[in-house]
Amino acid sequence: MAARFLSKSSSGCSLLGALGTTLVGVGSVARETTSKLNYSDIFFQQQRTFVQMGTNLKVVDNSGAKRVMCIQALKSKKGAKLGDIIIGSVKEAQPRGKVKKGDVVYGVVVRAAMQRGRCDGSHVRFDDNAVVVVNKQGEPIGTRVFGPVPHELRKKKHVKILALAEHIA
Repeated sequence: MAARFLSKSSSGCSLLGALGTTLVGVGSVARETTSKLNYSDIFFQQQRTFVQMGTNLKVVDNSGAKRVMCIQALKSKKGAKLGDIIIGSVKEAQPRGKVKKGDVVYGVVVRAAMQRGRCDGSHVRFDDNAVVVVNKQGEPIGTRVFGPVPHELRKKKHVKILALAEHIA
């Protein structure tokens, strides 16, 4: 659930990086490198894409849903990025929550595994894909938001989610 910040001027170390040892692997073969990061190996390790139809997202609020599957991204045909609104189906839910299993809900993508560039030249990337369940007006259903939330949501007019968040990245 950590956010990684990369800068174009840095040597490629992340906020949690600089540990010296990284495991890089393709398929079932893994090899250990102790010198510099090899970007070609990282590229083949995992291709990060948009949040698209069929993507399972973690719900990071207390609305009652635990996992949502994306049905449609409302902004783009390719998929949703940070701050975009999606339509999803609740796949797992808590027993006495406001949202039940099988409900079709709107959600705002608050964490995406796809790297996003910032104005200052740095990049932000999260370990998971996460969503906050909202109503049709864009107001969150839950009263708490767990984990880090990027400050790019302010540009997308999701200030209420930022106010509920415990950590802004």
